[in-house]
Amino acid sequence: MSDGALRALASMQDKMRAAGVRGNYTKTENFHITLAFIGEYPDADLVTDALERVRFKSFDISLDGVGSFGSLWWAGLSSSEELRTLARRVRHALADAGIPFDRKKFSPHITLIRQPDKDTIPPLTVPEATMTVDGISLMRSDRGKSGVVYTEISYIKSE
Repeated sequence: MSDGALRALASMQDKMRAAGVRGNYTKTENFHITLAFIGEYPDADLVTDALERVRFKSFDISLDGVGSFGSLWWAGLSSSEELRTLARRVRHALADAGIPFDRKKFSPHITLIRQPDKDTIPPLTVPEATMTVDGISLMRSDRGKSGVVYTEISYIKSE
């Protein structure tokens, strides 16, 4: 993720904190876009093999809007056919390899906070920020004493 996008997302979180919102804020190093959620799966090599079959060229995406899914608030992304196509290709590759994943509709977002103590998002201006998607990572998440820790297992570069 670009430094500009990281700063923009952190700025949004700072504005929420300044508005008195408390909750489980996503650490800057954990910002990500989930293309497919796999959950518990024992064979990371098989997943990596499937992802290596996904071909795509790099493309840019931009932050756009804020929203929520229940007790999760997120920063949105501007409409991107390239991103939707990439998610579809990743999901097809996983399905073809027999790897189970959450089949909820792809809704591109970056989580800012979980379980906020407020019911409504304070007024936020989304800073302009663009980032280049030039690869995909297979990540493992583990819950630790200080929150979720993400570890990159493999990285697949665009063509």
